[in-house]
Amino acid sequence: SRTKNSTTMHGILKHNLFCKHMTVQYDSRLRERKYGAAEGKPLSDLRNMAKEAGEECPFFTPPGGETLDQVEMRGKQFFEFLCQLILKEADQKQQFSPGAPSNNLETSLAEIFPLETNYSSEVNSDSGAPGLVASVSVVSHGAYMRSLFGYFLTDLKFSLPASLRKFELSSVSPNTGISLFIISFEKGKEPIPKCVCMNLQDHLNEVTKTLSV
Repeated sequence: SRTKNSTTMHGILKHNLFCKHMTVQYDSRLRERKYGAAEGKPLSDLRNMAKEAGEECPFFTPPGGETLDQVEMRGKQFFEFLCQLILKEADQKQQFSPGAPSNNLETSLAEIFPLETNYSSEVNSDSGAPGLVASVSVVSHGAYMRSLFGYFLTDLKFSLPASLRKFELSSVSPNTGISLFIISFEKGKEPIPKCVCMNLQDHLNEVTKTLSV
């Protein structure tokens, strides 16, 4: 729901050192999959409906619900819109501040996320690689993000860290799970996503420890 996403996003901004006062933008294309007749019901009800129809979750589409292809199309449209928005703003920044230093978020990524060697070099400002022109935090739902990552994998052929196991590609992110991608742009070509980490939940360990004390 939008309420849950809003709560998560404002929680992120509250503890963020770089964009604490940034305005949140809402986009209906980030909403969770519509489940029609199964909306708001327990997962067991959805599974029973799928079983009666001779199908399996999550491929089953309840009456009045969205198909997986429709959800993926929403994700594709949002991603393409986001890429165009970033490129437009990057051009404007270059016009008004040519040669401006990139955000120090670049170097902080390597300190926060378990980047592998080939990825850490891309976000290290001393490597000579192009700096990040934008840092975007997208908050949505687990099943929706799984569909979006499927588009990254099948259509855009994104590259994976060696540590990422195949079953993780089809798993739903845990609540507040984090996935990080570096998107490379080149004129006349499709954007190239590179996966740094997917469905990361290490940050939840400290919360669990606190609750158990």
